[in-house]
Amino acid sequence: MGNKKHFLFLLAGIVLGAGFIILVNFGLHSTSSNEYCMSCHYHTEHNDAWKQSVHFRNPSGTKVDCAKCHLPAEGSFNYVWTKTKTGLKDLWSYYITNGYKPDWMAPTEKSNHQSKLFKSLVGAKDSTFINNKHTGDLEFAREVVFNSSCVECHADLFPQGISDEGVKAHLYYEENAPKDPELQCINCHLNAGHYDPNYNHSQNADLGSQVENDTIYPSAAEVKSFETFEETVPGTGVSFKMVAIPSGSFKIGSPDGEQLRNDDEGPQKTVNISRFFMAETEVTWNAYFSFYLETMSEGRTPPAQVYAHNSMEGIDAVSGPTPPFGNPDQGWGFGERPALTMTYYGAETFCQWLSLKTGRKYRIPTEAEWEYAARGGTETPYFFDAKPKKLRKDAKLSQGYLFYDQNGKKKTHLPSAVKANPFGLKNMLGNALEYCSDWYAENAYEMLKDGVTDPKGPSTGTEHVVRGGAFNDDASAVRCASRSHTNHDAWLKTDPQMPKSIWWYSDIKSISFRVVCEVPEGL
Repeated sequence: MGNKKHFLFLLAGIVLGAGFIILVNFGLHSTSSNEYCMSCHYHTEHNDAWKQSVHFRNPSGTKVDCAKCHLPAEGSFNYVWTKTKTGLKDLWSYYITNGYKPDWMAPTEKSNHQSKLFKSLVGAKDSTFINNKHTGDLEFAREVVFNSSCVECHADLFPQGISDEGVKAHLYYEENAPKDPELQCINCHLNAGHYDPNYNHSQNADLGSQVENDTIYPSAAEVKSFETFEETVPGTGVSFKMVAIPSGSFKIGSPDGEQLRNDDEGPQKTVNISRFFMAETEVTWNAYFSFYLETMSEGRTPPAQVYAHNSMEGIDAVSGPTPPFGNPDQGWGFGERPALTMTYYGAETFCQWLSLKTGRKYRIPTEAEWEYAARGGTETPYFFDAKPKKLRKDAKLSQGYLFYDQNGKKKTHLPSAVKANPFGLKNMLGNALEYCSDWYAENAYEMLKDGVTDPKGPSTGTEHVVRGGAFNDDASAVRCASRSHTNHDAWLKTDPQMPKSIWWYSDIKSISFRVVCEVPEGL
């Protein structure tokens, strides 16, 4: 009798276990259908974009469903755990928000509809599913697309018909992906799952059509006095305001007690600055593409060449950028928005070209010039009245002077959308990071002599200073004294080209620059 009972219990356990496995398997598959996914993810524009993508329309007739990309490869614990966690989060958001219509361009922020208790139970981060733009946003795509699923289907990285550029990119991926988790298929194939007409997966992006030139200027502006003037670039439709910045002195860096201060902002030193002209705004796409169209080639002329001469005599050509890999505007628009993603080399070469075109010496500002101009005679964290810790929480305190993480909506904005600082300069803080010519050093101010005139920073280095913060930066990074620097290798990490571009960055979408012009002799 005892053996019989044991056998019956064992048989019942097997039946129940098998039933449980069948039930779980049924549940996993039935809740992974497109219809089930769309019952929560009701945003029809994404469904329509999927139906226009190569994952739906392709020569083989293969259809790739939602779960194939948005869950890890099947057959692993990670698949079950991720499906459970994200499923609970999606259901919670759907039922609590009750038809909430998200702003896809709004910054990622804490959802009002997710409690701390729920987040602690499922390990959910901020509600990225209802606060981020999906199509065209690589940062968000990496959060919701799983590379293991990509390589499970695309086992052959060198299929018949692949281009030479594709072979080079896939060879680079094979060699580096095992040691670098940031190298993912989605980095290059962002358009595979959801078609985006603004996305261009091409090394030879056609950017010439983006230049808006209604007028062609025959000559550079005539400058007879040290006053703000409108520069006109001969042979192009490019014009921009150059603001006369008077000479003066100021304390570079921040005092010890400034809120959200960083160690590399001190010690403060008094610096004297000679007068100069500075562009009212960052270099626009119209200006940078005019340079691109006139100079693009495969040449590699060192930017320093022109500055080795006391005049422009004997220099009549500049080699310009090669085509970028895709559209560097990130889909936000060209025209008068700040040009983005060019390397420091690309920015300096633009200055070389502009100098040759106008006969005046244009260059990237020094760090001291930049901070002097940004402050506009003020000594506070910002050139307007605001406390950093309060500005961190309340975008209204920015008073219309800057775009940062609280009001930037994860993209750049037109200069006309902000008010100027006391010197008449726009977007010195926020909107886009700006290059300075100095090499970065954490202790740069320790090496400054108090009362120095026109310092140029350390004589050597590996990364350049960047200033001003960007549309996606916290209030601490958009203070006048806040310092940062380039990360050259990291900003090129996912560039699939071999060799990597010397003109365009692949992994930073907020870097730009503005130009200064030295005062001509006799003015």
